[in-house]
Amino acid sequence: MKTVGFIDYYLDEFHANHYPGWLKEVSRGELEVKYAYGKIDSPLGGMTTDQWCEKYGIWRVGSIEELVEKSDCINVLSPDDPQMHEELCELPLKSGKRVYVDKTFAETKASAQRIFAVAEDHGAPCFSASALRFASELRGLSEEGITGLVSVGPGPLDNYSIHQIEPIIALMGPDIKQVCFTGTEAMPALTLEYSDGRRAHFSHHGWDCPFAMTVDLKGEKTRRIEIQSDYFRLFMEDMVRFFLGGEPPVSHQDTIAVIAVREAAIKASQDPGRWVRL
Repeated sequence: MKTVGFIDYYLDEFHANHYPGWLKEVSRGELEVKYAYGKIDSPLGGMTTDQWCEKYGIWRVGSIEELVEKSDCINVLSPDDPQMHEELCELPLKSGKRVYVDKTFAETKASAQRIFAVAEDHGAPCFSASALRFASELRGLSEEGITGLVSVGPGPLDNYSIHQIEPIIALMGPDIKQVCFTGTEAMPALTLEYSDGRRAHFSHHGWDCPFAMTVDLKGEKTRRIEIQSDYFRLFMEDMVRFFLGGEPPVSHQDTIAVIAVREAAIKASQDPGRWVRL
């Protein structure tokens, strides 16, 4: 059995609450979250780090250094506070151990490049991803030749755009040259233009809106897709393979492109109708 250490800004959040059970179940006991570090107590439900660790049967460590030393592999969480990732990732990546960094990987392209530079300098295998990337409905689509797509999904632009941008890049590639905000404050929407002229469009709606796509393929074929698969489990299967010695399932290049698009999208939202180059 390999031990996993959790590093989080605060631990009482959806991913930290569910990943321990999912990792143990999907790995059939080959992985177990044993250690956890939270920089602050949760501002959400008021649960302290000590209370969280007691609830989930995980040992609280006093520092990131201690957690890195004791753990075989490391999960850096802080999913809603990507501004913390450079600080929280530094020691894990410098250790050379396997590290998964939760979405959203970074706030800016420059920050993403700095984090990966530390990993590469110290030989630390690592990756980051939106779980939506692993939805079974998306498998094989890119091989059919995508000429364009329209994507919809729930949630706000700042921390949910990752779940639409990443599948777009997984399907159409990372070579996006500019973005334009075409929506409203109530319905954020953006158009992404590729260097070869192809375009993708995504928009954000209420929480009852499913993740879905209309995909245009070569030969004037169109496919309508609604994500219904258990993409979190599929994502966990890839995380388990990675922690047990497999290759990172997402390239650093793709993740940097995702963050560059998100950064440009937020900038474009402040000046609707104007193209923002990446």
